Amino acid sequence: MKAFTYERAHTPEAAASAAAANPAAKFIAGGTNLIDLMKLEVEAPTHLIDLNPLKLDTIEATSDGGLRIGALVRNTALAADRRIRRDYGVLSRALLAGASGQLRNRATTAGNLLQRTRCPYFYDTGQVCNKREPGSGCSAIGGIARQLAIIGTSEACIATHPSDMAVAMRALDATVETVKPDGATRAIPISDLYRLPGTTPQTETVLEHGELITSVVLPKPIGGKQFYRKVRDRASYAFALVSVAAIVKQDGTGRVALGGVAAKPWRRERADVALPRGARATAGALLDGANPARDNAFKLQLVERTLHAVLTEARA
Repeated sequence: MKAFTYERAHTPEAAASAAAANPAAKFIAGGTNLIDLMKLEVEAPTHLIDLNPLKLDTIEATSDGGLRIGALVRNTALAADRRIRRDYGVLSRALLAGASGQLRNRATTAGNLLQRTRCPYFYDTGQVCNKREPGSGCSAIGGIARQLAIIGTSEACIATHPSDMAVAMRALDATVETVKPDGATRAIPISDLYRLPGTTPQTETVLEHGELITSVVLPKPIGGKQFYRKVRDRASYAFALVSVAAIVKQDGTGRVALGGVAAKPWRRERADVALPRGARATAGALLDGANPARDNAFKLQLVERTLHAVLTEARA
């Protein structure tokens, strides 16, 4: 791990301003992703800004009946919150499907959303990777791609976003609130937060350097039965091959988002419309235009089968 300087932030605005002043600065809260990357020298920030002193660790009701989740709320606390379990069950289930109990105790809401989109070749500094060194190439293309993306890919990158929580947030139409270095704030629909790789896979979100997530807002509950089903190679502590976050109402309508298939939580509103017609129609709408690699084409069928299992449970 390379040497770095360190400071504690005491206001969100000060944290954003300090980050903007140093192009190689990084925010740190739980550190469950960043510290690993620093140990491998995939990330080498020269300055760390500790966000833990900020008072961003509460869950509060909004005026329209939703919830505002502070950026520093730990994953364990969020999954266990009575209001989340009652009204946003898909989110609680997604959180509990992720990582391990020890990591969930440390990981924060904003940090979970901002995990690096990754693949094994991204972690291996002996392999070329456009995310680490733009323009160097992508070792995953033509390599082992079982875990990797089948849609929204490019010739530069086929990595997948690892977050379970983000998939549930996408199904719920959450909004991310931020503060910029100049003190200006903005609200970003989670549908707009993540970028597909294109020719610049190193740029994963629309956030500017120094822009800090302060909270995530969930809209008023929409009801329905809520499911999060994660298919993976191991029963725990493994990323999704495919995951399905679904909200299904009594009349068969609802929403669905996928994990494990793209560089961001994957949702298409036209697939929501197809939901009453069943798993095949929904999967077809979600994955139209998919471009799987040789050894992950099975995900096309796996998505349909996982959707079928969720919809069968919803109708039982």
